[in-house]
Amino acid sequence: MRSPAPPRGGDQDARRARPAGRGGAMSGPGGALHPRTGKLVTLSQGGRSAARSQPGQEFNHGLVLSREPLRPGRVFAVRIDRKVNSWSGSIEIGVTALDPDHLDFPSSATGLKGGSWIVSGCSVLRDGRSILEEYGQDLDQLGEGDRVGIQRTAAGELRLWVNGQDCGVAATGIPPRVWAVVDLYGKCTQVTVVPGEPEEPEDGAAGDEALALPRNQSRPDKFPNSLESENGLSSVELSEVVSNAILSAYNGSLLSVSLGSPPPGEGSPGGGGAPLTSNDALLFHEKCGTLIKLSNNNKTAERRRPLDEFNNGVVMTNRPLRDNEMFEIRIDKLVDKWSGSIEIGVTTHNPNSLEYPATMTNLRSGTIMMSGCGILTNGKGTRREYCEFSLDELQEGDHIGLTRKSNNALHFYINGIDQGVATTLTPLVVYGVVDLYGMAVKVTIVHNHNHSDRLRRNNAIMRALSPDVGRRALEAGGVGEPELERLLFHANCGQKAAIINDGRTALRPHATDDFNHGVVLSNRALRNNEVFQVRIDKMVDKWAGSIEIGVTTHNPTYLQLPSTMTNLRSGTWMMTGNGVMHNGTTILDEYGHNLDRLKAGDTVGVVRKEDGTLHFFVNGVAQGPAAWNVPPNVYAVVDLYGQAAQATILDDTDLLPLPDDLSEGNHQLSPSSPSSTASVSDLRFHQLHGANAVITNGGRTALRQNCRSEFNDAIVISNRALRDGELFEIVIQKMVDRWSGSIEAGVTAIRPEDLEFPNTMTDIDYDTWMLSGTAIMQDGNTMRNNYGCDLDSLTTGSRIGMMRTAKGDLHYFINGVDQGVACSGLPPAKEVYAVVDLYGQCVQVSITSATGPMDNSLSTSNVTEKSFPIHSPVPGVAHRFHSSCGKNVAFQDDGCRAVRVTGYSHGIVFSMKELKADEVFEVKIEELDEKWSGSFHVGLTTLLPSEVPYAATGLPASLPELHSKATWLVAGSEVRRNGQLQKQNYGCSLERLGVGNRVGVKRCADDTMHILVDGEDMGPATTGVAKNVYVVLDLYGRVTAVSIVSSTVLEESDGTKPPSVASETYSEEEEEEEPTPCENEAPVPPAAMEFLENHGKNILLSNGNLTATRVASYNQGIVVIAQPLPQGQLFQVQIDFLNPQWTSSLSLGVIGTSPERLNFPATACSLKRSAWLLQRDSVFHNSLKICENYGPNLDTCPEGTVLGLLVDSSSCLHLYVNRMDQGVAAQDIPSPCYVLVDLYGQCEQVTIVTNDTPALGGESTDSHAQGDMEKADMVDGIKESVCWTPPVDMNTMKTCEYHALCARFRDLLLLPDDYFVEDPKFSLCYCESCHKLRGDEAYYKRGDPPRDYALPFGWCRFNLRVNPQLEVASTCKKWHMAYHGTSVGAVRRMLDQGELGAGSTSILSCRPAKADPQGGGYHEPENSSPGRGAEPHHVLLSPTLRYAGLEAFATKVQFRDPKSQRQHGAQVAFQVCVRPGSYKPGPPSAGAPDPPDPRFSPAELEWVTKEKGATVLYGLLVRVE
Repeated sequence: MRSPAPPRGGDQDARRARPAGRGGAMSGPGGALHPRTGKLVTLSQGGRSAARSQPGQEFNHGLVLSREPLRPGRVFAVRIDRKVNSWSGSIEIGVTALDPDHLDFPSSATGLKGGSWIVSGCSVLRDGRSILEEYGQDLDQLGEGDRVGIQRTAAGELRLWVNGQDCGVAATGIPPRVWAVVDLYGKCTQVTVVPGEPEEPEDGAAGDEALALPRNQSRPDKFPNSLESENGLSSVELSEVVSNAILSAYNGSLLSVSLGSPPPGEGSPGGGGAPLTSNDALLFHEKCGTLIKLSNNNKTAERRRPLDEFNNGVVMTNRPLRDNEMFEIRIDKLVDKWSGSIEIGVTTHNPNSLEYPATMTNLRSGTIMMSGCGILTNGKGTRREYCEFSLDELQEGDHIGLTRKSNNALHFYINGIDQGVATTLTPLVVYGVVDLYGMAVKVTIVHNHNHSDRLRRNNAIMRALSPDVGRRALEAGGVGEPELERLLFHANCGQKAAIINDGRTALRPHATDDFNHGVVLSNRALRNNEVFQVRIDKMVDKWAGSIEIGVTTHNPTYLQLPSTMTNLRSGTWMMTGNGVMHNGTTILDEYGHNLDRLKAGDTVGVVRKEDGTLHFFVNGVAQGPAAWNVPPNVYAVVDLYGQAAQATILDDTDLLPLPDDLSEGNHQLSPSSPSSTASVSDLRFHQLHGANAVITNGGRTALRQNCRSEFNDAIVISNRALRDGELFEIVIQKMVDRWSGSIEAGVTAIRPEDLEFPNTMTDIDYDTWMLSGTAIMQDGNTMRNNYGCDLDSLTTGSRIGMMRTAKGDLHYFINGVDQGVACSGLPPAKEVYAVVDLYGQCVQVSITSATGPMDNSLSTSNVTEKSFPIHSPVPGVAHRFHSSCGKNVAFQDDGCRAVRVTGYSHGIVFSMKELKADEVFEVKIEELDEKWSGSFHVGLTTLLPSEVPYAATGLPASLPELHSKATWLVAGSEVRRNGQLQKQNYGCSLERLGVGNRVGVKRCADDTMHILVDGEDMGPATTGVAKNVYVVLDLYGRVTAVSIVSSTVLEESDGTKPPSVASETYSEEEEEEEPTPCENEAPVPPAAMEFLENHGKNILLSNGNLTATRVASYNQGIVVIAQPLPQGQLFQVQIDFLNPQWTSSLSLGVIGTSPERLNFPATACSLKRSAWLLQRDSVFHNSLKICENYGPNLDTCPEGTVLGLLVDSSSCLHLYVNRMDQGVAAQDIPSPCYVLVDLYGQCEQVTIVTNDTPALGGESTDSHAQGDMEKADMVDGIKESVCWTPPVDMNTMKTCEYHALCARFRDLLLLPDDYFVEDPKFSLCYCESCHKLRGDEAYYKRGDPPRDYALPFGWCRFNLRVNPQLEVASTCKKWHMAYHGTSVGAVRRMLDQGELGAGSTSILSCRPAKADPQGGGYHEPENSSPGRGAEPHHVLLSPTLRYAGLEAFATKVQFRDPKSQRQHGAQVAFQVCVRPGSYKPGPPSAGAPDPPDPRFSPAELEWVTKEKGATVLYGLLVRVE
């Protein structure tokens, strides 16, 4: 696996290591390490060096100690020799009072106890506990070559030294006898003991004190340590100080380097010194980086261990550079393991006295380096884009040179080409320096400067940057490049990419480990009009972003591939997301289908047309022009970025229709639409424009910046005057809904150079004609209203054209249709310019390819039906095909036309949405291929189209073979279900249909499927069709193309019903007070709230856009509401389904931006603009937490929970949980705002429910008895139930562990399931989390007259079935509620009898029992409360379980949980309805806390009844400890 080198540049911490011999007197030798070490440590160099073995597998057990105790004042220092990037954390250092001879070594230094002080990171720990959090320099940030030491002073202070700098007192009270401790932890794998630093560093020169001076020589002035002035000197003066100091050192024989010739103007050193001798040539200095090996008489430098280390490869010249002297090297060897490459430059540092850093950009003084394509001065970037060439892209054999001119200018050369002045402030005396960093391994100094060799290398690079260069040379020589018929991927691909399948497939093998380095290019340049198309084979859900596609002029043979193609800054056009980038800069903000929302099986393509325009395809549909003037001979490029893991080149792309007649916005021009077929127009936007306007894309695109804070000052004008009969057409590419008004367009006779751009163009009072809304204005005055079009009603993708005829008439064209004469009398003698005002809602426009000359006679009189363009369907109105389809299908017209492009099968297509009841989905046959037999098939299926890409077998070749889920179809005149013949001779045979015939399918409300041929209903084809079905068609045999001719029906009440289960009829009384969800029609939500079609890519909308389902993965599930949320209106959604496979759950909130064109991230917490989000129990604003402990934890909300949002009149956001207001969550919410819901983790489906949605009584045992509840009872019901009944297979408590534990105990009792209500929603958990989530109150009233009872907090209730034919069942709704504690052994007998006393009536029997029985005590003592043998016929009850649940009544038993195998204690009790007047309240008869429940007085704590039939069992209660 590649290990990227660390980031380069100026923001790194300084890591300048001091020379080993610097400073004054040292405190003594460096010392050695103790032979006893951590179990993974190996000592070497006589115990002075330590290394941790297995650094890639282990990060600890690297403890070493000094051999001897530290002497007071002495610094024990080590140098970091090696680090790895596998771990976090790094070296740790300190002291310990523990004798290493008897120490049991822990795994890390922080485990030392008994008097140990350790510095770890930037913290100080004593015996493993932190005593100082922020101290000194962060040791984790130190690099190789850095030195770190520890010192105990005579005063008992502990001090840390880093690179010779004292970091101050770390701790005090250190005992006199301590050993130094070094932990080779985490990234640090090797250290060497070095001489300690001085206790008090002396001031003065940094490096010259160790040099012995001749007695007759004076010391030169102090060397400056930076090229930056700190004492008021100018840069020039500072460079002179540096130069003079170095020159004085040379002339005084201070430095041990002999020059081949003296500097200009200087003689040989006096005093009889030896003449300058020997080798005058530039060589590498023998002192170099720790990993450098010199050879070839010091002309060649090579970095050792290039696959293990990426730095410590610095080499310098053996002498300073002379004026105008070229220092040039040749790259001999590169490795592709690392990022980054060679760096070259100059430095004032003398190699004899310099302790080489790990990388030259770490030096913070006297150094100028070229890195990449920029210039770094003292490690900080001073010129980001110095030249076109990047050193990181050079190859083996390339040459790099530099020279310091006599005017102090520094120039760099790439293969002999001067890259220009890098800096004009180069010091007089500098050494050449080369850093063999990253990929660069070996270089050689070049002395002969072979011009032809450099020219050859330069031509290769230029050919890579522009393929035409080399190709023209070949053509000139008469040599033709061999034609490659088949497009494949080039073998040179990204670091994390691989090419398989004979070059047809590219993939990222480890797509879950990395998200980039997946760039692949075509093996040859694209021909004109040649489509390059790939299919996405595999995707992963771990990352954001997805496939990117485009073209580049770079030849893949010579291109050093970047991590992502948008990083390339030359010759590259890429479609990324739904935008287009040129050389890394966005030129089109809103273009085409969003690539980030594609799935496996989708296709993307690119083509460069002969006119130089670039077009992209998504699933075979042309997206319109993306760029112009793209040079020929470009290579196709695919970036397998983010989620995209594998793609394959498709060979049948030549069958795709070329976009000859397409303009922006996916709109196809009609045959008579104005277009320029002869040549591309030279009309552009002028460089002069309004203050808020920006011109991009080579003058073809104009946009208004700061579009949400500015609405005007964005006038743009054509670059030249319009010719007579010439059309100037633009397409609206981006709009915002913040403002009123929109684009205004027209012409003006004012030249751009003479125009003083006003706020709006209608402010001009001369020589200007404009269309604003529906008004034609001349010179700012309205000439006519109600013109044939309204510019304010246009939307994104609409096209507007202007043309002046030779007669002086002004015409406007909307989407290619002439709107007639707007005004006449434009002076023919004057030139007029097209002018566009990007006003109000209109933000961005681009000039279309239709711009150019056209027929002057065009007018409204000759507009025919064919003149109208084919528009893209409006989302939610026109039917469309789903993107999932057979492998031979291509879609056109934005998903409204399906074409089988090859073969006779694999042509299955689906409708985009579910088919509503009585809705007709109709297509027209457009093309036939008579060489095939058979015809197309049509039907309905329950298979979700979105699940098709994830199916193991994919789609079959033909529809009769589709057996997934349930599929009903008509083939010829046969009706089949899942391939099985159901009916023959049905209707008109589909095999007889021809071009122009229409075929429709309809699912009627009676669950029958009907086929319609040319509008005639053929009758029911089959019955028993499921409700949630999609249309499925099969372009089989003769039929090769169909187009949709139908639209969705208008939304009706049936389409807006939330899903509910069928239940018994409720009483009239209840319907008046609380409408139930089981009525014939569900109430329409206020303001017709529904989910927007723009949503996360894993979302599927259904139920009239009221239900959102996440159909894949755990994220990409954001949905928003199409309509703004009015203040004061409560919006509510219900959690329909939770998947326990995941953790966490939904979040919801509001956004202040229009969601229409919003590109949603993977999760809502990534929204950083005008977003307020409720997640778990916290509130976030723009991804920052602003409030904690707000409301219930949303991750614990069970299925059936209704969550609501409301913005009050004070612009405060409220959260509602089951209609309970949780208070203000956030303030200053903007208006308008839109509700957002993120179906994340466990939450997989939600449905919009209205404020009027009823609550089913949570306290009711069954739906029959619910109808007799009074209003007081319903208050109780609302508090304890969800807002509407979820489907029966949904367990509302499935996320509560306590409920699950209680349910497992109930199962151990082996009670018949028929005793309990089947619907699990009637099981309510009253643990603290659940009852708080529902907003339950502790006490409620029930019965007639009302009487208090307490909710069974801490228990779990399983509702019991009540026989509706028992008379008590119809009256007990007005009875009181109470509890009866009992033993486990008595539960079954009481359930069998149906009440708490003796009797023969079972709750499952149909024998009626009297509601008011005459006498009759209880004759079976086992049915009385346990322990109450004195009067066995008495039944004891209580309105609170705090009394009835005492162990005296509810006997505790022990059981082992079958899931966890843990022992628990459990109790059982019954919740019962008690007939008023049948019992007598009294004081408690059992010992109980005083009082057990403060709500009830002792006189009403215990109820006693003797009457038979006075109680009805309501629920079984379980409590587990």
